[in-house]
Parts: sequence; structure tokens; C-alpha cells
Amino acid sequence: MPFPRIATTVPVTVFNFPSFEPQRLESWSSKHLNLPLRRDILHLAVVYEGDNTRQGTASSKTRHEVHGSHKKMQAQKGLGRARVGTKQSPLRRGGGKSFGPKPRDFGTKITRKAYDLAWRTALSYRYRRGELLVCQDGMELPLPTDFEALLQRGGLHGGLRENGAELEAGFRAKWVKQVLDANDWGRKAGRSTFITSSHRENLFEALDLVPNWGRALDVGDVDVKDLLETGRIVVERDALMHMIESHQSDLTPNVFVTNATLPSKAVSGGIIVE
Repeated sequence: MPFPRIATTVPVTVFNFPSFEPQRLESWSSKHLNLPLRRDILHLAVVYEGDNTRQGTASSKTRHEVHGSHKKMQAQKGLGRARVGTKQSPLRRGGGKSFGPKPRDFGTKITRKAYDLAWRTALSYRYRRGELLVCQDGMELPLPTDFEALLQRGGLHGGLRENGAELEAGFRAKWVKQVLDANDWGRKAGRSTFITSSHRENLFEALDLVPNWGRALDVGDVDVKDLLETGRIVVERDALMHMIESHQSDLTPNVFVTNATLPSKAVSGGIIVE
């Protein structure tokens, strides 16, 4: 009985935003979006990112760094009181700290190949659960035409400027909530993370007003933990391609063998149906 053939590609539907209408079907490599779940690799990557974001600036003074005279405060004997040393003693109020924190580097290390594998493992985990939604490039949140016309005429700022800004922010927040809830991307679905290849003004400003519904990140600010936190990942196609191309060092052979056939490079993004 022949062995079953393992699929080397997986289908990815590219949607329009924010209508969520399918635009085309593409073929992506299974080495990019269909890797088995490796909890150990994901744990190493998340710990590595957390350790390297710690400031490590906490500092306290030892008894030798506290200001003041280091003379013995009283005679050792003859006063009928307990023996004491200097006023910088850790036993006294205002004295030094015995084993207090000092500035240090909390950063840990991880191999580049393991970290790249963690990136693609996180994306694969989201893809298999149906929580990775790929949208066309230029994922911007369009405002209603009547609201844009009102903004251009300055209708919201006819009275006090503070009231106009408050009305505008309230409308943006309400509008983005309606868009997210209509697609089941909002608060009830566990929030959503939007990843774009560049800054989208309307999308970023609107999501900043409703942090409990979702958040928007530039592709350069994303890490493995961001891919695992919220209930859904909505990403631009170019941003997804950038993340994969930047984290596939473990797929590239670093040796050269004469008269040998090297494995073919994993390719993603081929159009199947448009």
C-alpha cells in the first residue's frame, strides 16, 4: 500500500477589508503556515522576548554607598545599651540594603533558527485554527462618506473645539466597534490584532480609542507573543510575506555539497483562483 502523499502547500484566502469579501485564493508553503505545534519552541521565544524587554535599572545603595560618617556611633561597652556600629548598617532606618538590586542585564539568548521556527509555528497555529485572516494590502478603515463630508465642512467644530474633538472620537470609536462586531472580530471574540506593513492613520487612531476591541501594530513592532495573545490575527498580505521571509533561516541550507541535490526553497503566494 503506497504511503499517503503529504501536501506541500496550503490554501490561503485573501479578503477585502473591511467588507471581508474573498478576492482570490493563493497557495502558500506548508513550511510557512502548516508546521506542527511546538509548545517548547514557543515558550523559549516568548521568554526570550520578555527577558530582553526588561530594563534592569533597579538600584539600591549598600552600606558603603550611603552618605554620612562611617564612625562607630557609640562605645562598645560601658553604656548599658546594645552594641551598634555605623549608622549605615542595614539594621538601622536609612541604612544600606544588604542584598538589594543593582543594574543588570536580564537578557537571555536563543538561536536564530529556533526563533525563526517559533515565528512560523505561531503563524501555523493561528492558520490551522482559522484565526489568521489575510487581507489585501492597504488595509485602511474607511469612514462613512457623510461623516467625512461633515469633517471637511467643519461641522463638528462649530462650537467649542473640545466638544467637536470629543464628538469625532466618539463617532470613530462607535464606527470601528460596528465594523469589528459585524465580522465577529470584536470584544466577544477575544479582540483582534491588525498587522499592517505601514501606518494606517484611520485604523490606528480608531483602534487606540477601543483597546478592549482590538489593536493595530506595524509589522516592525510585532513579536511572537503578539501573534498568540488576542483571539484573531488580521494581517496584510505584504506584512505576512515580510514576516515569513524575515524568519526562515532554518529553511536555508548553509552548507554546499558537490553533485548533490539541495531541497527546493519554500515558495508562498502563488495565485490559484482570482
